[in-house]
Amino acid sequence: MSFRTTPSVDYVEDVSPGSGALPPRAWYASSDARSLSLNGSWRFRLSATAGAEDDSFAEEGYDAGNWAEVTVPGHWVLQGDGAFGSPIYTNHLYPFPVDPPYVPTENPTGDHLRVFDLPSDWPSDGGAVLRFDGVESCARVWLNGTELGEFKGSRLAHEFAVGELLKPGSNVLAVRVHQWSAGSYLEDQDQWWLPGIFRDVTLLHRPAGGVADFFVHASYDHTTGEGTLRVDSDVRGRVLVPALDIDVATGEPVTVAVEPWTAETPKLYDGVLATDGERVPLRIGFRTVVLEDGLVKVNGTAVLFKGVNRHEWHPERGRALDLETMREDVLLMKRHNLNAVRTSHYPPHPAFLDLCDEYGLWVIDECDLETHGFTEQDWRDNPVDDDRWTPALLDRAARMVERDKNHPSIVFWSLGNEAGTGRGLTAMAEWIHGRDPERLVHYEGDWNCRDTDVYSRMYAFHDEVEKIGQQLDGGTHKRRELPFIQCEYAHAMGNGPGGLADYQELFEKYDRLQGGFIWEWIDHGVKHAELGYAYGGDFGEELHDGNFVCDGLVFPDRTPSPGLIEYKKVIEPVHIEGDGANGIVRVINKQDFADLSALAFEWSCQVDGETVESGSLAVPALAPGESAEVKLPEPPVDGRGGERQWTVRALLADDTSWAAKGHVVAWGQFAVGARPLPSFPATDRPVVEEGRITLGPAGFDARTGALLSIGGVEVGATPRLDVWRAPTDNDDGAEWQTDTRYGMLWRTLGLHRMRHRLVSVEAGDDALTVRTRVAPAAREVGLDTVYRWTSDGERLRLSVSVTPEGDWTVPLPRLGVRFGLPEADRVEWFGGGPGEAYPDSRRASMVGRWQSTVDRLQTPYVRPQENGARADVRWVELGGLRIEGDPEFWFTARRWTTEQLDAARHRTDLAAGDTVWVNLDHGLHGVGSQSCGPGPLPQYFLKAEPVEFSFVFSTTR
Repeated sequence: MSFRTTPSVDYVEDVSPGSGALPPRAWYASSDARSLSLNGSWRFRLSATAGAEDDSFAEEGYDAGNWAEVTVPGHWVLQGDGAFGSPIYTNHLYPFPVDPPYVPTENPTGDHLRVFDLPSDWPSDGGAVLRFDGVESCARVWLNGTELGEFKGSRLAHEFAVGELLKPGSNVLAVRVHQWSAGSYLEDQDQWWLPGIFRDVTLLHRPAGGVADFFVHASYDHTTGEGTLRVDSDVRGRVLVPALDIDVATGEPVTVAVEPWTAETPKLYDGVLATDGERVPLRIGFRTVVLEDGLVKVNGTAVLFKGVNRHEWHPERGRALDLETMREDVLLMKRHNLNAVRTSHYPPHPAFLDLCDEYGLWVIDECDLETHGFTEQDWRDNPVDDDRWTPALLDRAARMVERDKNHPSIVFWSLGNEAGTGRGLTAMAEWIHGRDPERLVHYEGDWNCRDTDVYSRMYAFHDEVEKIGQQLDGGTHKRRELPFIQCEYAHAMGNGPGGLADYQELFEKYDRLQGGFIWEWIDHGVKHAELGYAYGGDFGEELHDGNFVCDGLVFPDRTPSPGLIEYKKVIEPVHIEGDGANGIVRVINKQDFADLSALAFEWSCQVDGETVESGSLAVPALAPGESAEVKLPEPPVDGRGGERQWTVRALLADDTSWAAKGHVVAWGQFAVGARPLPSFPATDRPVVEEGRITLGPAGFDARTGALLSIGGVEVGATPRLDVWRAPTDNDDGAEWQTDTRYGMLWRTLGLHRMRHRLVSVEAGDDALTVRTRVAPAAREVGLDTVYRWTSDGERLRLSVSVTPEGDWTVPLPRLGVRFGLPEADRVEWFGGGPGEAYPDSRRASMVGRWQSTVDRLQTPYVRPQENGARADVRWVELGGLRIEGDPEFWFTARRWTTEQLDAARHRTDLAAGDTVWVNLDHGLHGVGSQSCGPGPLPQYFLKAEPVEFSFVFSTTR
């Protein structure tokens, strides 16, 4: 006789989307029908396996008094101080065996209990619906002991009819949530795996005759200026739009003159859908999306997407976002000139789409689908090419489209991300095209464009993008007829991305290129008491992808990174350029729809970085694409003979919904004339006595030639050649890339451990000359380096000449001198600022007079790496010294060495020392975005070649 047991959890590994849930329908935030939020504190019990506990906890009267508590919305692994497990981060590897649809027996399962009182005035007529807006990854639900069903599709809404189960007074809602399920195979997005009820839970009264599903069709005819509105509703009613004098039955079209909705002019009309039992507010935006002449057009105009990919993230709450956090994202995007967002890689909380409608952002709404881990087996058994999974795929597509279909901001439906190709995707595309022909379908993996309306790629390099723009990329005939977007490009991991301006120039040059979306919006750092922000591997994961999860334009606390500041400058909606010598400024309106009437322009004139005069500038309200040349006033007379330049800014003329009056939208700078170069007559000669060399205000060690002091300022470490930087994420590149990864080559060559051999110290008639050879161990290549010191009696000049020896096959990370100061805090400089810049990420660097502290010069990347350089520096003052450059130089200062920075894995690993280390660089290598995209373009390489540069030191005390 045999005996066999099987846990009663077969639904967990069932490829179906679930059972018991109502068909998907349009989501709306409010109506005049009652609702009850069930968010808040829930009782919680964690089990190690899916079948460890029976279902008795769902029965009325169950005593859960000894259970823990968690907050809903929330993820249990981010609560309980580690008692409920830990987050897991993988980029594409499944953190469980790939054996679809099966998942491990070790399957953390959270039982959730919420006892709630039905309000005494809760309506007794009609029914009720229980709505879950997001649960990862599989949930089974009971109300008052009756099972309602189970569902998968973590980032999708699911509703259950519960009217007959509700009781006056106390009610018991029980939800069992499994971390792993068959649905997990469809949710292999690049993010933390975080189980829990992470979006809202709401009880909705459904009155008799109330609104069910409805579809707002609001098109715009750009030739007549009229909009046509038709609201299809499952329940008959009327549609009222007072501002347009519309009062029409559902299902009937009406055409009136309207202002259209665009991301630049997000005009919304308040309306109401009224049935016999309910009134639902509508926010209607009239716009038409078409594929025409090989271009994506909205309201008859081709759109250039200046976008970003946005994961939902909060450093303490994970993907459980509140409305104000979502609003903060949208406001930051608008204030930094973004006009589009791709909801990578799942539909966002629906309130985020309301904000996109309100403030104006084009949206690619992406389905909750990714099977990236199947690349490890050449896509064998990929669910999207397996008919058994097609119902689940169609369910996900339908739940996205039906929930979000009434948002004017959405111009594309995306089938998902990195899921290969297959019959399931085709079925999804066919269903979406049939259900909503008024929008376009996107999917990056469909390079032949069989199912899609746009040719979409990730991380295509600049040269390939140009070929695509020229229609020289080959491919199918259909593909060549379609527009191109980069749904992901310019990987914003760590210091970078570089090359944004080069991409944008291509997007603006070729009509077929309709822009792209930076990867990505936010660093997914998890707030950590000891590490500051944790990333992959910090929770003991057996498989993880390190800090690849920290690749955003904003830091985890939503502070803009230098990458976002650079992107804002690169995608400015107004281009400002000028001829400073002739006092002419040219203004170009780069917007697609709006004129410049919302902007005010101002000019200012700087001498040596200080503004000496300013005023307003009359610029016509140029239409999109128009330009004008405007005469500047005569530059003010200044007797200092310093460097003069114009700065012209475009500002908001009035308060808007997303920024206050005076917010800087765009700016341009241009010189009035050539920069006057400082003169330096060498008048003093070196004096040698008692092991010391004196030259002007400086003292040197006579044996080594090391600089000891300048005036009263002690030098902790003498200036000497430095070529090493703590490699950035983009320097190191990604391990799967076949292109040259220079961070690895630099370390292999030994540039992080250069040795300095003193050749000679020569005290001549007018100079102290120190000759050295700088080279890595085990290699024959080297840099012949000569330091020549001269003085005019008060100042000290260092001229450095560098001559490469041997076969240098790689560019240098940096080339300059590094020295130490025992004391420095306040920093002032004339040059680029206020933030950091590198050769291919310097468009946002504005020349001026800037102040900082040494600590505030640092950029707090989650994983420490090279940061903080200021570009085009004419002079800098710190630690009692003033340093002038000929030519301009790059400046960096920090309280730790480059080697300490290189060794650190978190910000908390960096401890301030007694020395401030200063780099004065003649050149830096570009940063690129090779952590997933291309490295620096050749024009940003720092080649090892003969070079000379100099610095002049003086004291400020």
